[in-house]
Amino acid sequence: MDRTLPHRHTIGVSRRELLQVGYSGLLGLSLPSLFAPAAQAAAPRAAGSAGSAGRAKSVILVFLTGGPSHIDMFDPKPNTPAEVRGEFKAVGTNVSGIQITEHLPEFGKRMDRLAVVRSMTHKNNGHLPATHWVLTGYPIPNLPVDVGADKVRSRTDWPSYAAALDYFRPRTDGIPSGVNLPTYLQEPPLLWPGQYAGCLGAVHDPWQVTSDPNKPDFGVESLRLPSGFAVERLNNRRALLERVNNRQDRLSALAETRTLSEQQRLAFTMLTSGGFRKAFDMEQEPAAVRDRYGRHTFGQSLLLARRLVEAGVPVVQANMGHVQTWDSHENIFNRLKNDLLPPLDRGVGALLDDLRERGLADQTLVIVVGEFGRTPRLSGNVPGRDHWAEVFSAVFSGAGVRGGQVIGASDATGGSPAGHAFSPDDLGATVYHALGIDPAAEFMDQQGRPVRLNQGEVMRSLYTGEAV
Repeated sequence: MDRTLPHRHTIGVSRRELLQVGYSGLLGLSLPSLFAPAAQAAAPRAAGSAGSAGRAKSVILVFLTGGPSHIDMFDPKPNTPAEVRGEFKAVGTNVSGIQITEHLPEFGKRMDRLAVVRSMTHKNNGHLPATHWVLTGYPIPNLPVDVGADKVRSRTDWPSYAAALDYFRPRTDGIPSGVNLPTYLQEPPLLWPGQYAGCLGAVHDPWQVTSDPNKPDFGVESLRLPSGFAVERLNNRRALLERVNNRQDRLSALAETRTLSEQQRLAFTMLTSGGFRKAFDMEQEPAAVRDRYGRHTFGQSLLLARRLVEAGVPVVQANMGHVQTWDSHENIFNRLKNDLLPPLDRGVGALLDDLRERGLADQTLVIVVGEFGRTPRLSGNVPGRDHWAEVFSAVFSGAGVRGGQVIGASDATGGSPAGHAFSPDDLGATVYHALGIDPAAEFMDQQGRPVRLNQGEVMRSLYTGEAV
């Protein structure tokens, strides 16, 4: 017998491959949103009272990871000293009286469709806890230290918006509740908290894209899957799983094995269903549309977000950069005007137009925000701005948001809120309300105690236009 050739099962899986991934890997697909048994997915839920149903079918959270400068973007201070106002000019928009930076012309052309909140605030200047707060609408219960992407995520974190939606309104139609793209927020050994289901359990984790949508070879295979599992072979692998399940007598000694659950069947449905897979086929978009968004990671990520919304995904988080992309402690003006603002401006402008042209704007809430702002006073010889959670800006559009307004304000130097302030808790309450989830709904924590999902208040001025 030629022992140099691996034995292969009739459906194309080598014995070595089977051992490498392990039966638990095959049976569980190693997809974090599908690890927990079906009993966990069916655990009792406190329904809460959602009140009036949310208007949004989907939310696109455009996350400017690292902390963008509110003063150099959406809250300019043209009448302050140079060490505060910086190098950029404040320019008018298509709404009289509203000014933003000169380097966001596409935002300016669409200001009548935007609501700019200039009084976001919280008290944590650290990237990790601030990110968790904004992405979950809840302060971080504990800060994970030395948590690598290859290790177990902290299950004491609060759930992300997609995870909570999946908990209260689980889906069985082959469409995931949430997709994050185009990259993990991680800086080994740290994995940014707030991206996953946290204390709700891995079964509710959103799916994660792990590749640049601007690359020629981008496709559904860019979803996080175990090594060696091509999507085209999933149906064959399913046959193997069925065989394994039918031979449980021979596998009963393996503690990590289990039968093919409904969650695993859902994985196959998701990954092989036409609608969801087609969303990743970027080549189906006309070249002119792709060009409008910009042939770069920012632009194509936002185009993919629109395609996922069109496919029925309710929560899409589009990370504009890696964890410190917007973390401009020095050389801030060159970085913003040359590298960061142009692709963001072009991509978001195209997204807003595309959603409107396709009839999706009234049912899609778009939010542009980072975890905090930047200091009002420049620092360093090559000027930059440091972390500043005391006040920052967020931009909202669609799904009933009244455009052409500025909500709240910062003080004369952009250092603190002037008047009514909004916290990430309020941002979270607004997201949940828009999706038809009561922010006051309760779930059971890991100790079996009922806990409230969110402590914030819905930002109703977004919809009423009333001054706060």
